Amino acid sequence: MTEKIEMTTLSTVLEQLRLKKQDNEFRMTKKGFGSAKGKVYEPHELKIIKTYRFEGESDPADSSILYLIEANDGKVGYSLDAYGVYSDHDDDKYDDFIRKIPMEERDEQAIFGR
Repeated sequence: MTEKIEMTTLSTVLEQLRLKKQDNEFRMTKKGFGSAKGKVYEPHELKIIKTYRFEGESDPADSSILYLIEANDGKVGYSLDAYGVYSDHDDDKYDDFIRKIPMEERDEQAIFGR
């Protein structure tokens, strides 16, 4: 029987992604979401498969949202942002881009194979 891992912290989720070799970070570029290998994706080439929200226990600036994303070429990764005024992005381009990505919420077991 496999031990169930509680996905309650950002570091836990990122470690599980690393173990599955799915710790590809999608970063906002002028042309779309870029990956470490230089490929750039448009919203229609992606889907959000899971969303995690983490609340800072003592500081609202510690609140963040992690989007698990799958590209149409099979690449799985994530995009991380802080909430509201604490956002890591200076303009609305990131928020507009994320809103255009279709959601296909998956169970953690389907993602992490536990």
